[in-house]
Amino acid sequence: MPFFVAEISLSNWRAVKIEHLRPGGILSLGELLVDMVSSTTDAAIGEAREWIKAPGGAPANVAVGAAKLGVSAKFVGCVGDDPFGLWLRELVREQGVDVRDVQLSDHARTTIAFVATRADGKKDICFYRNPGADALLDAQKFSPALFDGVRILHCGSVSLSLEPCRGAQFEAVQKARESGVLVSFDPNWRPSLWDDFALAHELIWRSIPQSDLVKIADEEWKFVTGHADFESGAAKILESGPQLVVMTSGGEDVRLATREFSLAFPAFRVSPLDTLGAGDAFVAAFLSFICRHNPENFAAFLTPENLREAARYANAAGAIATQKFGAIPALPTHDEVLQWLARES
Repeated sequence: MPFFVAEISLSNWRAVKIEHLRPGGILSLGELLVDMVSSTTDAAIGEAREWIKAPGGAPANVAVGAAKLGVSAKFVGCVGDDPFGLWLRELVREQGVDVRDVQLSDHARTTIAFVATRADGKKDICFYRNPGADALLDAQKFSPALFDGVRILHCGSVSLSLEPCRGAQFEAVQKARESGVLVSFDPNWRPSLWDDFALAHELIWRSIPQSDLVKIADEEWKFVTGHADFESGAAKILESGPQLVVMTSGGEDVRLATREFSLAFPAFRVSPLDTLGAGDAFVAAFLSFICRHNPENFAAFLTPENLREAARYANAAGAIATQKFGAIPALPTHDEVLQWLARES
């Protein structure tokens, strides 16, 4: 029997058991890789002396974040049939994510990204991917049950940078739209992965009109939209097809826009220990909020009241994630988010 939650607010979530709140969930598609994170703040990648191995990849982080928040989550991607790949797949499975559609490649090693930490919260990243296994995601290996129980497909632009994963992502988006599944797209712009920025921009704008929700970080805003201000860029995106645009700005206001209205919601003020994964925690929480409401009519869900609650919940998840080191280890649980909100209310 399908379970439907209507108009549930943060105030009454505390009384509902997590296991009874698993409506249609999230399928996240894209990269699962090894992050080698510098232990020295503000050291350039070539100068850092020590590195900490951590699981990474924004779509994988979103899947784990959703599972930890009590929403059913699947991940589809490709890792190498090597010690790193097997470790990553098992780790994500242990977090409660369905990894049956994770593909293993015997042609390429698991992708590695070296991440230099910076005091300003930004990231310098160098990918070892020529190609990495994540780029070998094959649509022909998608299982027939890939979209069973899925309410939202989430993906980004890293998988657009190479074939065959580019074609696999576009095919998954097409199948999602045909199945009535909402599509969430985060450009997650990584310039070092692209030789041709014009092609990147073209593929991002091929993806945006096929999406229902587009989330963009402020440092990517002008590259993606061509506009410096939020209003003009959001209008351009909304005119192309999506119903909701979200712009995050680190520790600053979150901006949201639909075709009817726009609003800003303040972030929680924190002193971050590590910002790696905070944006993914936000996305996981925002999408999980939507899944908990399980809107049959997404347009009807897009009210200022619902979006304020979604932004507040997601902002709390992002803030919590900055208080721990690493991405997946820092992703909060549903109870942790509620406890944070209770203290901040």
